[in-house]
Parts: sequence; C-alpha cells; structure tokens
Amino acid sequence: MKERGFTLIEVLVALAVVALALTALGMSAMRAVETRFEIEQRSLALWLAENRLAEARLDRALQPGTVRGQEAMGDRQWQWQRSVQPAPGGLLWRIDVAVLDEQGAPVLTHTGFQVR
Repeated sequence: MKERGFTLIEVLVALAVVALALTALGMSAMRAVETRFEIEQRSLALWLAENRLAEARLDRALQPGTVRGQEAMGDRQWQWQRSVQPAPGGLLWRIDVAVLDEQGAPVLTHTGFQVR
C-alpha cells in the first residue's frame, strides 16, 4: 500500500490561495472602516449645517453676506461658513452652509431658503 501526501507544489499553491484570500479580506475590512468613518463624518457635518440653517431661519434681520464660525460636535472641532444671498426671483434668501473638518478640508455644502 502506497501512501500519498501533498507535493511541495500543491502546498505552495494552497498557501498562495490562502494568502490572496486573506489579503482580499483585509482590504475589504479596511474599506468598511473607511466607509464608516466617512458616513459618520458626513452625518455630523450635515447636522451642523442643519443647525446653522435653522439659526439663520430664526434670524428676523437676516442680511446678505458671509459669516464664519467654529463648533464642536461629536468630539470634533468643525469650521463652517454661512453665505446668504438673494435667490432668483427676489422673494427668498438662499442660504449656503459649507462645513469643513479640523484641517479645513471641505466635507459638505448644504443649501436652504428663507422668505425675505
């Protein structure tokens, strides 16, 4: 009775397949973490922009121009810029809120309107 085992080539091919599978799994996990961070960052930035829009809508003396500020939200420091300008037609104000991360990189811009 002859016993047969794996040849060196078969073992090397199996190890190469396992290495490729582990690499793909690691890259997939890394992408998932990056996506989660981006979604969290955009969600917090959107909440901040919505807060600035709500504040502008409550301002009875809203005037055209740009206002900048900083705010802490979600254990992060954010920069924001609110621009008010007349919307086409002249009956509304267009309010653009740009939110930047701690390094000053833009995260999102959110737009709203308010009756003049």
